[in-house]
Amino acid sequence: MSILFIIGLLCASPAIAAAAGDSSITVYEVLESYDFPVGLLPKGVTSYELDSSTGDFEVHLEKTCKFTIQGYDLKYSTKVTGTISSKKIKNLKGIQVKILFFWINIVEVTMDGEDLYLSVGIASATFPVDNFEESPQCGCGFDCVNGEKRGKFGFKRLLPLLEA
Repeated sequence: MSILFIIGLLCASPAIAAAAGDSSITVYEVLESYDFPVGLLPKGVTSYELDSSTGDFEVHLEKTCKFTIQGYDLKYSTKVTGTISSKKIKNLKGIQVKILFFWINIVEVTMDGEDLYLSVGIASATFPVDNFEESPQCGCGFDCVNGEKRGKFGFKRLLPLLEA
């Protein structure tokens, strides 16, 4: 797994009222209208703005959001911006992945068929779209129970053991 998985997490977020325009359209519906899965943004989005003529957007989170997914530390600022078009998000700002000891910006997300490509500029990674069907939660990613980390392995990793 690489940085692309992290970028995909950024686009999945809970229902969000538009700061300008039709407040009945959620940020999830906006992502889907551009052919992206809702799981690119974490839970905790409070509002968003979208200029549909240019694709420029701004997403606001309650607070800075950090979590770990499949060994990658991700960090979302309280404001995430970029430009969205069909199957492409570019000029992305406000989402970072920790590589070794450094936080590096995720700058672009593209989709091709059933794959998402996440780029930090000099490198990118590919992930299956179905990894982004749900939004991660700040603090615990996908391993949450009532907002708290489920434990060392998390429920999803234990499922194969329970089915055996």
